[in-house]
Amino acid sequence: MNRFRPDFSDDPAVELNGVSLRYDTADDVLSDINIRLKPGSFTFLTGASGAGKSSLLKLLYLALAPTAGDIRLFGQRTGMLKRKQLSAIRRRIGVVFQDFRLLEHLTAFENVALPLRVAGQKEAAYRTEVVDLLRWVGLGERLNARPPQLSGGEQQRVAIARALINKPDLLIADEPTGNVDPDMARRIFRLFQELNRRLDTTIIIATHDMHIIREFESPVLRLQHGILVEDVEFQGA
Repeated sequence: MNRFRPDFSDDPAVELNGVSLRYDTADDVLSDINIRLKPGSFTFLTGASGAGKSSLLKLLYLALAPTAGDIRLFGQRTGMLKRKQLSAIRRRIGVVFQDFRLLEHLTAFENVALPLRVAGQKEAAYRTEVVDLLRWVGLGERLNARPPQLSGGEQQRVAIARALINKPDLLIADEPTGNVDPDMARRIFRLFQELNRRLDTTIIIATHDMHIIREFESPVLRLQHGILVEDVEFQGA
């Protein structure tokens, strides 16, 4: 099993230097986090419930700003960017949430196409692309199904397709297999691996599923009480 080792090559896709996060007056949720991930890397993020995984991901997709420290994405220091520049960075990030966050009144096709519609594109310009992507995730026959008509695994694949439709440089997934069975979890992780290989997308996946982590043998970041610790659990695995 590969343990996490920071990558110190030039121009990392993700770089955190001394990052800490505190909510209101409580203790730090994250403390002195230092990470460098090269473009096209595939990394797991793990840790016990409450260790700070979701908070770290929120920092990475710019839903939160750090209390201290410096975050750089694609070589740009996010804390120094203006709103328009931050919006441009966000468009390069795809996010897959554990609870899917699909709109139940929209079809699978419409959910995936939503980011493009919001950006002002017409259906004629993106229809083929959306259909091809849904076929790629195995939902070519479910284009017109709405979320209540889809299984948990199918809903998750719609959510993944929606996160991919803008061809992100960075894909962040928060417990993406928490609501599916083990066989579907493996299929979803193989989908992420294929995405990583085909598009060279940098991928960070938060998961507590140690069986998946061992099986897929990618570098691991482990949080413990808000601190990034060396992953000793998998030595010799």
